[in-house]
Amino acid sequence: MKAPLKHERSYGAVVIDPDDGMVLLEVMVQGHVSIPKGHVEAGETGEQTALREIREETGLTVKLDTDFEESSEYSPSKNVMKLVTFFLAFPTTRVLLPQKEEVKKLMWVTPEEAENLLTFQSDKNIVKDACAYFREHYPAKK
Repeated sequence: MKAPLKHERSYGAVVIDPDDGMVLLEVMVQGHVSIPKGHVEAGETGEQTALREIREETGLTVKLDTDFEESSEYSPSKNVMKLVTFFLAFPTTRVLLPQKEEVKKLMWVTPEEAENLLTFQSDKNIVKDACAYFREHYPAKK
C-alpha cells in the first residue's frame, strides 16, 4: 500500500536592504543556498512564521511587505509535498547572527548574484519577482 502524502506548510521572505537593493542569502549547513523560510508552529499566522524564522535564521528583525506574496510547491522527500509562501521583508536591525544548526553563512548580494548563487530554480524565480516588485514599488532614493 502506498504511504499517504504528507503536506508541509512554510513561510519566509526575500529580505532586501532598501538602501541599496541587496538581497540576503543563506548558505545552509546542508550545502545549498537559499532564502529564509521555515515551518509554521502551532497557532502562528504566515506573517508570524516568516518574522520568527527570519529572526531565528539570520538574527534580523524585519518589516514585512505582505502585498508581495508568492508561493512555490515542491517535494523535499518521498511522499511529502511542501508549500512555501514568501513575502518581501526589509531589515529594521543590522547585526547578522546565523543560526549555527542550520545556516553556515549569511551574505548580502546583488539581485544578479542571487540568481547565480541560489540552488533551486523556484527560489531564483521568487527572488527575481521580489526584486522586480521592489524596483516598481520602492523607487530608488535620488
